[in-house]
Order: sequence, then C-alpha cells, then structure tokens
Amino acid sequence: MKLFKLKSHLATLIVLTLVATTNGYGQKNREEIPEKYKWNLADLFPSDEAWRTAFSDITTQLDQVEKFKGTLTQSSGNLLQALEFNTSISKEASKLYSYVSMNSDLDTRNMKYTGMKQELQQLFSKFGAKAAFIEPEILTADWEKIDGFIKQEPKLEVYRKGLEDMFRTKKHTLSEPEERIMALSRTISGVPESVFGTFSDAEMPSPEVTLSNGEKVKLTSSEYNKLRGSANRNDREIAFKAYWDNYAKFKATFGETLNGKVNADLFRFRARHYSSSLEASLYPNNIPVEVYQSLITNVNKSLPAFHRYLNIKKRMMGVDTLKYLDLYAPVVKDVDLKYSYEDATKIILEALKPMGAEYVATVKKAIDERWIDVYPTPGKRTGAYSNGSSYDGHPYILLNYNNFYNDVSTVAHELGHTMHSYFSNKTQPYPLARYETFVAEVASTFNEVLLFNYMIGTVKDDDVKLSLLMSWLDNFKGTLFRQTQFAEFELKIHEVAEQGKPLTGDTFSKIYKDITDKYYGNDQGICKVDDYISMEWAYIPHFYRTFYVYQYSTSFTASISLAEKVMSGDQNALKNYMKFLSAGGSDYPIEILKNAGVDMTTSEPFEKTTAAMNKVMDEIEKILDKKKK
Repeated sequence: MKLFKLKSHLATLIVLTLVATTNGYGQKNREEIPEKYKWNLADLFPSDEAWRTAFSDITTQLDQVEKFKGTLTQSSGNLLQALEFNTSISKEASKLYSYVSMNSDLDTRNMKYTGMKQELQQLFSKFGAKAAFIEPEILTADWEKIDGFIKQEPKLEVYRKGLEDMFRTKKHTLSEPEERIMALSRTISGVPESVFGTFSDAEMPSPEVTLSNGEKVKLTSSEYNKLRGSANRNDREIAFKAYWDNYAKFKATFGETLNGKVNADLFRFRARHYSSSLEASLYPNNIPVEVYQSLITNVNKSLPAFHRYLNIKKRMMGVDTLKYLDLYAPVVKDVDLKYSYEDATKIILEALKPMGAEYVATVKKAIDERWIDVYPTPGKRTGAYSNGSSYDGHPYILLNYNNFYNDVSTVAHELGHTMHSYFSNKTQPYPLARYETFVAEVASTFNEVLLFNYMIGTVKDDDVKLSLLMSWLDNFKGTLFRQTQFAEFELKIHEVAEQGKPLTGDTFSKIYKDITDKYYGNDQGICKVDDYISMEWAYIPHFYRTFYVYQYSTSFTASISLAEKVMSGDQNALKNYMKFLSAGGSDYPIEILKNAGVDMTTSEPFEKTTAAMNKVMDEIEKILDKKKK
C-alpha cells in the first residue's frame, strides 16, 4: 500500500469521439456554448483563488508526515494515525488535481493550468520522498503483528487490504533511501506523456487538404475523425493519407517520446526486481500475467470471426477491395443516424431502465446538474473520459459530442464509468473506494450493451436495423480486436526493449504494421492496410498508460456476459451487478468479477463474446439475403 497516490479515475475512451460542427467543419468557441452543456467545476472549487488557498493549506500539512517516523510499529494507534493522515492528504490532493487537470483539458493551449498541475506534481513528489520511510518501516514487523493491530483497533480494518498488499509485494519494496529515489523519479517518468499530449493536442501543425468538392479543410484530429467517417471514399482517402503522412514528418519525435515511456517502465520493473514490465504492471493488482497472454491468444484464435465481419463490411459497401480507410465509413446508404444531445440523453435513460430506479435517477442527475462538458471547442482535449476521483463530490464527464450514433454510445459508455465511481464512492470508505483499471471498462461497455439492445428492440426498418447492427459490430472491432491489437503491440515493444534492442520511430512503425496486417488480413486480401497506417501508433495516448488498453478487451468480454444476465430479468444478476458497481477496490479485480458472475481466468468469456458476435453477423446476413431477393 503506497502512502500517497493521486487517485485518478480518468478513463479515456480510446476511440476518439467526433467533433460538433457549426459552420462547415468549424466549431463553436467556448463562450458560445450554453452553460447547461458545460462542467460546473465550482462544485470542486468556486474559483482559482479558492484552489490556491487549499493548495497552500495542504502544503503546510505535508511536513507533518515526518512525525510518524519510528513510531509505526509501536502501536495500533500510531499506525492508524499515519494511515488516516494519508487518507486526508490523498483525498484533498485528488480534488486539487481534478480541478486543474479538467480546467487544462478545456483548453490545452492555456499554460496556466498546466503550470498548476506541475506545482502539484512537484509538491507531492517531494512529499513522497519524505514519506518513503513508511512502507519499509511497516515491513520491519511481521504480518502477525500488523494483523494483531487490526484486530485490536477496528478503525484499521478499512486498511487491511492495503496492508495485506504491502506484505504480498514485500519482495518488491525497496529500502527507505531507494524508495525516496523512486518517489523523486515520478516527476521525470511522467514527462514523455506530458510532451506527447502537449505536442499532439496543442502544438503539432495540422495539414490543409482540399476535399473532392473543392473545400479546403485544416485537418486537425477532430476534422480527421469526422472525415474518416465520411460517405465519400475519395475524401476519406485524402484525409487518411494527409493525416498519417503529417504524423510521419514527426516520426522521430514520437519515437523518442514513446521510447522514453518504455524506458521509464523498464527502470521501474528492474528497480523493483520484477521479471518484466508486464509483471510489474499486473502484479500489484494480483492479476496473473497469464490473463494478459490469454487475451492475446484467445483473440488471435477469434480472428476468423473478425475477418467475417470485414467481409460483411466489404459486401455492404459494394467495393472490390476493402481498405483500412473504409472501416469508419457508413455501410448503409441513405441512413443518416444523427441524434441531438437531448435526444441522446432521452434514449439512454430509456435504455438503462433495466438497471432500476436509483441507477436511472443518478444518470439523470448527472445530465441535469452539469456533471458533463458536452461539446468540442478550440483547444479542448480530444476524446472522452469520466473522472471519478472527487470522493466527497461527484464524477465528471468530458465529451466532444457531434450528433452521431457513435456519440450517443460514447455518452452511455462514460455514464457507465460515472455510475461505477458514484456507487463505489458512495458505498466504500475512501481507502477502498478506488476500483482498479482491470474492471474499469466493465460498467462502461455494459451500458453500451443495454443501449444496443434497446435500439434494436425499437426499430423496424431493415436499413436502420442494419446500421445499428453494424455499429454494434464496430464495437467488437474497436473494443475487443483493436484494443487487443494495441495490447499485443505494447507487449512486443516492451519485450524488444527488455532484450536490449533499440526502439525508434522506424521500429515502432514496423512492429505496428506487422501486427495490423495480421489482424486485418492484409496478406490474405481481406482488408488492405496502406503503408501510411504504420504511423497510427503515434496517435494512441493510451500507450503512455502502461498496459492499460488490454483491459478494454477483458472488460468488454465480461460486460457481454453480465449484461445478458441482467437483461434476461434475473433479479439476482442485477443485485450482483449493483454489488459489483459498489465494490470499489474492496477485493482484487479478478475476485470482484467472479462474485459478479464471470471468471476471467478461463476462456469461457471470450467464447461467449465470439458467439455473440457471430449471432449479430447471422442477423445481418439474414437481412442482406432478404433484401437481395
């Protein structure tokens, strides 16, 4: 159990959401957006001045940690005081960090909040160095003594799991001077991600392209996301080539930033005496490396189902050769599935009714009380996420809503994260409220399953149904296969580095292209992957969150199983799922999922997911065959 850790629940959607338009491909300035569509960050701090006061207050408290030195194993009371001090500091720090990070995300060009984030990071790096004695000191005792303290002092019970983890990972805990160095290194290890985010979101120049109708467009990431879903194949070709060719101009820079992140991971696993970067990432949460490896193995076995999906897409698009640039394009002609944000929220509230009155009422509260920042504006962080790190407050959602059905799905997705954070924070004491990333995507994809089933049950038109069925299949592509593809890439680049081989922009591109070719059947002629796609790795922010992306895939498979049970009307399944949402970090993630009804140590969830995917494809082919007659 680390004495201090910023408790951030930023679960960023890897498939970046599309961007709202006002005039052509433009977007509104923030002051033009009505207040009801913006975050109310005053729920955290009413002003920057109030934040600064709180920052000063916590700064004066941090030195108090040194008074606990040499006392932790003397009595249960001393241990409790130290841990409660940590709880108080951690809770306030999360609130402070949420305020500045979310303000920064509203305009990444504004360096004011970037500077405030850096102040916090430096402050708590120094605090971590001062507090480095705590774990080594606790570990000088044997577990029987600490267990006795817990039995003697009931208030220590909420810290039991953290203390058990500390002893479980004892062999990876260093001496006090070494732990101090590890704490100080945090200010350095986060630099690659910061450089990547600042450069890609704020400073990287965007190319200008001329579309097939003669319109000139500045190809920002938002406009690229829009154009890659265009019905005009020529425009998609223009956008794809220009966008990735532009990334290729900075291949060396992106290669250095990602290499810096991988090297930071290598430093961590070697310093803490793990056998690999993967083990160092998974072991603290008690997740066997076999779970990660099994995911890659099972998904590779399921590639025939993925290739069936690609062949269906080719058939529906009526193209001789399916290309990678076709994957985001509409496949049903004359079906323009667009929804205003108001319509989207109404649909979602209806779709979530199987979850019960309390769940739906909380979702409505999130919508009505400005927990959500809805529309894109210049400089705003791309994509979407839910931040549930304000324990005594409420979660927040960042969106870039653009009226497409995928945006409706994104809203449902992020509301799933928000409900997970809300119920965990409401139910669990602070030390046990933070759920681990392994289960972080279950609630989000669960909501998507409910949305899909509601939509399919309400539409009668075959073309609309086809569009929705294909959109759901696209979820299998984007969440199960694409994220596992990313996970395989991430594992490979770490293995290369661990073998002492160099990682450059060229190396990353070759590894990425080889894996992408395999997944999309490039060599078998199933889907042509153009050479410029080799730069796509440079676009993925989650590669800077070590071994995170695989959890999208494992969570998706878990949510498919859980949602089917709840939708069947099984009240016991709903009860178990609500317990899952409320469990936070009260147990290890594998066990929490087992209690909810799914065992991720077996191949069964993957088999059920593949079967569900094939069932959807059966329905699509049935409709296509009927239309052909």
